[in-house]
Amino acid sequence: MSEVTFNEYQSKAKETALYPNVGNNPYYPALGLAGEAGEIANKIKKIMRDKGDVITDEDRDDIKKELGDVLWYVAAVADEFGLKMGEIAEKNYEKLKKRLEEGKIQGNGDNR
Repeated sequence: MSEVTFNEYQSKAKETALYPNVGNNPYYPALGLAGEAGEIANKIKKIMRDKGDVITDEDRDDIKKELGDVLWYVAAVADEFGLKMGEIAEKNYEKLKKRLEEGKIQGNGDNR
């Protein structure tokens, strides 16, 4: 697969969505997203603990696969809420750019 836009990926990923009550079940993909994020955190923890923070090509490949799983679940959650990933990405960038311009990129809270 060549590089795709977020919306193209979301459309392709939807073809593989085989979980209970697809289209009316945000819980399944949300829980899957949390699980996959946890897998990434665990792999990174083990790099720190077991490898002295040395990241190998195998580690990069493992993280790439897990990030792909996270991306799939993000797409599924977006679908469940009738959202497009391209719009989500654009809005997030606009939010972060505004925070950077206002010197509020660090700190806590959604409404900085």
